[in-house]
Amino acid sequence: MGNSFGKLFKITTYGESHGKAIGVIIDGCPAGLKIDEEFIQSEMDRRKPGQSKITTQRKEGDKVEVLSGVFEEQSTGMPISMVIFNEDQRSKDYSHIADKFRPSHADYTYETKYGHRDYRGGGRSSARETAARVAAGAIAKMWLKQLGISIEAYVSQVGSLRLQTPYQEMNLADAESNIVRCPDAKVAEEMITLIDQTRKNRDTIGGVVSCVIKGTPAGLGEPVFDKLHADLGKGMLSINAVKGFEYGSGFDGVAMYGSQHNDAFVKDGDQVRTTTNHSGGIQGGISNGEDIYFRVAFKPVATIMDDQASVDKEGNETIVSGKGRHDPCVVPRAVPIVEAMAALVIADFLLISRTNKLLG
Repeated sequence: MGNSFGKLFKITTYGESHGKAIGVIIDGCPAGLKIDEEFIQSEMDRRKPGQSKITTQRKEGDKVEVLSGVFEEQSTGMPISMVIFNEDQRSKDYSHIADKFRPSHADYTYETKYGHRDYRGGGRSSARETAARVAAGAIAKMWLKQLGISIEAYVSQVGSLRLQTPYQEMNLADAESNIVRCPDAKVAEEMITLIDQTRKNRDTIGGVVSCVIKGTPAGLGEPVFDKLHADLGKGMLSINAVKGFEYGSGFDGVAMYGSQHNDAFVKDGDQVRTTTNHSGGIQGGISNGEDIYFRVAFKPVATIMDDQASVDKEGNETIVSGKGRHDPCVVPRAVPIVEAMAALVIADFLLISRTNKLLG
């Protein structure tokens, strides 16, 4: 249970952090889509560990192997299966916590729910599972690109360092020019310094990934329980270490008056547009054709290199020592994960919209 996401463009991920492999099965991808395996790999490379001094030093090539659903470089309409074999597991790094619960990890809750757990890197609860999502999201991105829809995420905050420039005033592609994935070079250097110093202090720090979806047609989303922003929120909150999601004006909107916050409608040629976009491109749970933008908050990584007080499986007080290879801050590698989940949500709603039109 809980290993699948989506309704019509549906993915199921499998595998554990220190198992033989992780992977994903995509059901519902339209037939005839040109599958660019080099693009899939390039997306994986953006997420993979060992990229720089501010990420975990686990060395995984994250090479994707397409097993089914693609023939002569095109999707067949059948389930697409992809696998990523694990190469650099160091399970011995986790033997010391086989019977201990690491603070703020899923150790205790998995043990309570299932009666046992894979303590090697967190098993299924590890963020390594998100590699499978990125592979699936790459295929969703290919389809969305054909439809003129783009998705760009970037790091907008690390700790208390927050990027103040609106996304409309930046070239978001510049985020890929530095290791922290912030489109402002000056702020990026400050973020890198902060993360590196945090690593040297044997600690971790959180941050925020912002995302912008352009080109989405009006009309995506379903009323009441399947609102577009609700599914975006579910997709983002399902990512490891995510503690918050807000779209449009978000929490800042509570400080505004309705006269300031309302997005006035205007006619722009044959289109209806809004003069402002505090709604974040979504009104009544349905896209209105404006840019969809949102922010995703990530907590500090739970594994720190200093000793922490905890208990073991028998309830005895114990000490958990930090070992292994971990990110001092997850947000640089989380950027492609956020994009992937956004792509999967939009692709799913596009198929739902097409189905509704056919049935209507």
